[in-house]
Amino acid sequence: MTAESLTVGGTVRKRRGAREAHKAVEGGIQVAFLLCGTLTVGFVLLISIYLILSGLPAIRQIGLADFLFGRVWDPTNATTGAEFGILPFILTSIYGTAGAVVLGVPVGLLTAVYLAKIAPPKVAVAIRTAVQLLAGIPSVVYGLVGMIVLVPAIQRTFSLSSGACLLAAMIVLAIMILPSIINVAENALRAVPKEYEEASLALGATKLETYFKVTLPAAGSGVAAAIVLGMGRAIGEAMAIIMVSGNVSNMPSIFAPVRFLTTGIVSGMGYAQVGSLYHQALFSIGLVLFLFIMLINVLLNVLIKKKGDA
Repeated sequence: MTAESLTVGGTVRKRRGAREAHKAVEGGIQVAFLLCGTLTVGFVLLISIYLILSGLPAIRQIGLADFLFGRVWDPTNATTGAEFGILPFILTSIYGTAGAVVLGVPVGLLTAVYLAKIAPPKVAVAIRTAVQLLAGIPSVVYGLVGMIVLVPAIQRTFSLSSGACLLAAMIVLAIMILPSIINVAENALRAVPKEYEEASLALGATKLETYFKVTLPAAGSGVAAAIVLGMGRAIGEAMAIIMVSGNVSNMPSIFAPVRFLTTGIVSGMGYAQVGSLYHQALFSIGLVLFLFIMLINVLLNVLIKKKGDA
């Protein structure tokens, strides 16, 4: 065996060993990714199971119909007996989230279109910086500013006894969901192939027509994801809302103090005795809230899939 053949054989063995080492590293990375994904799914399952086990006993004791459709929430009334109706909380959360979406989504989408397609680079950088700062503001600061500025303004404008009402909560939530909507929608708009816009312009459409009739529909799945994130942020917010909504368990009215599902949990956790029916009912509210968020995600995903199939 010549020296040359020995050299070639050694080189082949080294390359084979390097390939095997690379395969081992890739296999280890894949296993790590699988563990991370499994861990994430496990957290969701554990939270779901815990909420179900903690919330169902109170629902069984109170009664599903009385719990979901009861109009009175008075868990500490020793005279007439405790009442655990959360219909005002459910309707308030639905109306508040819907109002925040109606107010915030148009502003967020128009801002995203402006940043992605129209704004000069320097202006876009300034606006993106402001949006990032808006996203980094703690929710309690939103509530503090709303309580000091927005609530008195609503009280003076509409001559109310108190400006802490559903309208104030809607406005605060609309501002809070803007960063999520703008960031996700802008990325979705930028991902649309340039050929779509070029074809539209070649057919005689104006730039604005192209942006709103071609680019925005093409980015529909990303825009829907932005709306889902905004709705999730709105329906799950507590600290800012408890400071501007009045935190009273009334049936929802635009100028009346109200209590959301989240603020109902926050308000009761400091007073409910552990293991009592009141304490279990708070977990039941959390279960209802969790199911609401899951239902919103499922419905929007179904709508997006149907639109894509069409």
